[in-house]
Amino acid sequence: MTHSVPLAEVWRGPFLESVHFGHAVVCDETGQITHAWGDPNAVVLPRSSSKMIQALPLIQSGAADAFNLTTEQLALACASHQGADIHTKRVGRWLEQLELTDDAFRCGPQTPADEPARNALIKTDQSPCQYHNNCSGKHAGFLTLAKHLGAGPEYIDLDHPVQKACLEAHEELTQETSPGFGIDGCSAPNHASTLNGMARAMARFAAAPDGSAHERLRSAMMLHPELVAGEGRACTNLMRAMGGKVAVKTGAEAFFIAIIPEKKLGVALKIMDGATRASECAIAAILVKLGVLDAEHPETMKYLNTPISNWRGARTGTLRAAPQLL
Repeated sequence: MTHSVPLAEVWRGPFLESVHFGHAVVCDETGQITHAWGDPNAVVLPRSSSKMIQALPLIQSGAADAFNLTTEQLALACASHQGADIHTKRVGRWLEQLELTDDAFRCGPQTPADEPARNALIKTDQSPCQYHNNCSGKHAGFLTLAKHLGAGPEYIDLDHPVQKACLEAHEELTQETSPGFGIDGCSAPNHASTLNGMARAMARFAAAPDGSAHERLRSAMMLHPELVAGEGRACTNLMRAMGGKVAVKTGAEAFFIAIIPEKKLGVALKIMDGATRASECAIAAILVKLGVLDAEHPETMKYLNTPISNWRGARTGTLRAAPQLL
């Protein structure tokens, strides 16, 4: 077994102050590894980076077409949104389309990460609802599938038809039997795989033909980057910087994936200490290395060779990719 390797570093002046270790894998359309750092066989929980896998049954079952879901709704099914109006209003309309209310969700309420939305709740003395949850789009997809299947309301249960379909999709795409699962922040099961398995799954999305369920989901993400995350977020910023040609998606505890259709490549990475700043830096560096992200693009520079400033605005250091990654 290969140990994790440095993927991101923090320098303060001439001193290496912090190092973030992790694993990263790039796979091609045949499932072969083209690049690897650390241990490709490290077992990981992909968290929200697996949302497009969890959304596959929504299309493959016929539910998406039966309910005439739009590309915006498909993007939201893959999203970890920040609860801005552009997200919550669309999720609300989706619930109305299903003739359901916020009570049908099983993700739990969450205070919006979007500052205007959060301030609006505070000013009006309102509590957050479940549709504010960053995973409410995924859960709207689960509810749509459950309704299409005529299944019961407890769609997050492991033995529910929705979650059985998600596990089947996960194992088919990773080409692995999942060794187990954890319960995600939104209460749904999150199935483990090797990092190699996740990169292989993303390569399958990248190489999928037009009109397939995989292509419809990746295209929806690339078409609506603002719905996948939100303003100021790395997923949205990096997809815009790449001109809608690559889909990227973060997951909690410093996971990240990329789907690169033009090169038919899939990327998966995990920072072992769970630091988001490091996963954002590492995915940007890999995308630059693969030739799909401009190193000099203003959005790239927010995550790669990022200045660190003190409270007076003086530059004190830099967050940058580790030499091993470059």
